[in-house]
Amino acid sequence: MVACILDQLKTQPTWVILLFIIGTFTFLRTLLGVLKWVYVCFLRPPKNLKKYGSWAVVTGPTDGIGKGFAFQLARKGINLILVGRNPDKLKDVSDSIKAKNGNTQIKTVVVDFSGDLDEGVKRVHEAIEGLDVGVLINNVGVSYPYARYFHEVDEQLLKNLIKVNVEGTTKITHAVLPTMIKKKRGAIVNIGSGAAIVIPSDPLYSVYAATKAFVDQFSRCLYVEYKNMGIDVQCQVPLYVATKMASIKRSSFFVPSTDGYAKAGIRHIGYEPRCTPYWPHSFLWGIVSCLPENLVDAWRLKFCLGIRKRGQIKDSRKTE
Repeated sequence: MVACILDQLKTQPTWVILLFIIGTFTFLRTLLGVLKWVYVCFLRPPKNLKKYGSWAVVTGPTDGIGKGFAFQLARKGINLILVGRNPDKLKDVSDSIKAKNGNTQIKTVVVDFSGDLDEGVKRVHEAIEGLDVGVLINNVGVSYPYARYFHEVDEQLLKNLIKVNVEGTTKITHAVLPTMIKKKRGAIVNIGSGAAIVIPSDPLYSVYAATKAFVDQFSRCLYVEYKNMGIDVQCQVPLYVATKMASIKRSSFFVPSTDGYAKAGIRHIGYEPRCTPYWPHSFLWGIVSCLPENLVDAWRLKFCLGIRKRGQIKDSRKTE
């Protein structure tokens, strides 16, 4: 059959042959891409996280994705250092994890990422001293209460977005990384956002999206810097997850629960420098990447304006 096709091509004009070659190449590249996606999402075995170390640091573990990761790491037999600002919530999460995983050792460190960060980082230094820390989950982050134009972002929110999302992630990484360098093994996972990577733009969430773009670039650079030292750095890029920060209460097929996302996230640790672990999210990413950017921008703006309107109505009811 191949010989027959080649014989037919010999009689065709050059431009037809070129189109055939380009089409064949495009088809094969797409097929390989699909096969790779299937392998990564469904067939590739997760790494043994204990090989990185017996302890993990998780920031923002009292709610959302961070809480999901804390539970999943404990199920893998890894001890935890939970870093958050609310001591009562840290204790509640710690007790819940121990109730399900009695052998897990847990330390809690109180850090107000929007407050005196230097003092908080000092406490993290003290907590990890002498421990075999192998995994760092940089999950802590803040977003807008609801969508708003950039000129509507107040000074306090602007400060918190940059301090927590950018400075917090940077300084915690800077504190934990030397421990991994000494033993030449470790895994760092920074939680990014589809608002900064998957979607061409995220209007009415501009500063949040920009801070997450920093997290993505920061992660990629560290991945290259430390790969040869045995340290795997990764930025995970989720789309919507059912969290308080996203103001989504119920999970669905395309919007996983925090535990559902964390299960997928754990399986991807130690592999690509950037990934979207929850496979329906990566499927949506593929669709979005095929659409014209101006079309996606227009849809996103309309969608966010709807969120802004609902948020303003809710605010007005509070003041009545």
